[in-house]
Amino acid sequence: MKQIHAKIIRNGLDKEQLIVTNLLRLCSVYRKIDYATLVFHQIQEQNPQTFNWNLLIRSYNSNGYSHRAILLYNLMICRGVAPDKFTFPFVIKACLDCSCVGKAKEVQAFAIKSGFFRDVYLENVLMDLYFKNHFPDDGLKVFDKMRGRNVVSWTTVIAGLISCGKVDVAQKLFDKMPVRNVVSWTAMINACARSGKPEKAFELFAKMQLENVRPNEYTLVSLLIACAELESLKLGQWIHDFAIKNGFEIGVFLGTALIDMYSKCGNLENAKRVFDEMESKSLATWNSMITSLGVHGCGEEALALFAKMQMANLRPDAITLVGVLCACLQTNNPESALAYYNYLTEHYNIMPSTDHYTSRVEIHCRSNKVAGS
Repeated sequence: MKQIHAKIIRNGLDKEQLIVTNLLRLCSVYRKIDYATLVFHQIQEQNPQTFNWNLLIRSYNSNGYSHRAILLYNLMICRGVAPDKFTFPFVIKACLDCSCVGKAKEVQAFAIKSGFFRDVYLENVLMDLYFKNHFPDDGLKVFDKMRGRNVVSWTTVIAGLISCGKVDVAQKLFDKMPVRNVVSWTAMINACARSGKPEKAFELFAKMQLENVRPNEYTLVSLLIACAELESLKLGQWIHDFAIKNGFEIGVFLGTALIDMYSKCGNLENAKRVFDEMESKSLATWNSMITSLGVHGCGEEALALFAKMQMANLRPDAITLVGVLCACLQTNNPESALAYYNYLTEHYNIMPSTDHYTSRVEIHCRSNKVAGS
């Protein structure tokens, strides 16, 4: 990067905006953000074009420097550089990443004043910001005032309302949606599965198939959550068969959901079979299987699996600790539970939660009973 820059300077091309722009873009691709900043500030005397300001703002965003993106935008406005229709979405995206709702409203007001607010992409990003920061009324206000909406607009407002707990409002908008894609269908199915309406989740899935929208992995996981809510092993097995027949790989996400579903529906053997057949496993997968074994009274097996997990060099978390403590209590071994508790909280710096304290109280109660007998 430095050699390229040096050659540009030696050949007297450092004042060519197009060449400098390409150098900035190259710095962003290779994540050389500090060097990109240096290059940018070197050309400030030449009054860099709005495009270059936008390029660096976007580079900051894509590389995790949202606050720097906002500060650069502030500098841009202070220098009297006119933003364009691309500037505002980049800055709103930075506000989204660092939850700066107040700044976003300020940028929104300036975009309206500048005549650039009716850009669909900008409105979609702004809606996303409001919903993700739990300002559903502001998000809906943006949606209602949109002159043109695309499928992203509809999906954003539906998913946003669901995340803010306004499932009924989301359902009404979903019913009015002109074109529904797999993301919007899955958002509604997932909302129903998690809000005490598992039957509705399957009704929506049936309608989704009638409209010839192919489900994705997330759709099936949502349906497995609904199966667990219904405690319907039959429906869960049907989803498992559907996944295999339609070419879905039983990967980490889907496999973990299957383990959880089979466990909650009382079929530990199928849960173990899925776990054993999975080629790759995440921490969530191991946690789900350890917890399932403990819940079903297989404490020794759960602890043996935890030992294998440690051999696989996976770092346990708070959920692992709950599963291990439950397994110890299943084996009626409070001393072992206390030892695991101390080891995991001290060695892995796991912060105890309410569940952990509840388990610890149970451990002490059982220890006292053992000592008393």
